[in-house]
Amino acid sequence: MGLFSTIMSKIFGHAEAATPSTTAAPAEAAAAPATAAAAPAAAPVDVDAVLSGLAANAGQPLNYKTSIVDLLKLLGLDSSLQSRKELAGELHYSGSTDDTATMNVWLIKQVYAELAKNGGKVPADWTH
Repeated sequence: MGLFSTIMSKIFGHAEAATPSTTAAPAEAAAAPATAAAAPAAAPVDVDAVLSGLAANAGQPLNYKTSIVDLLKLLGLDSSLQSRKELAGELHYSGSTDDTATMNVWLIKQVYAELAKNGGKVPADWTH
């Protein structure tokens, strides 16, 4: 599993854990044949709400909206330069990974853009 997949699972999994299912097991069994034909679209995950909740319990100020390092720390992931270079490769960064400031700015915007593409509700100013 790549780092971006881990980021997605940390954010989307956290949102699913906070939203309990209201469907009873017998109803699921009765509806099972119909769900294959018409699976309902999953509700978008409010990325800002999930991250704000995590930040409230972080115990330190983290600028996760604009810092890839702080976002990774907030999610409990490795924020090392090597890890960020691997993420840049995974997300097809075409610039020099030696220019870490430029790479980091690109990474945070790209991560939020990719989260939006994959079902996340992300504030527009986080991706530009």
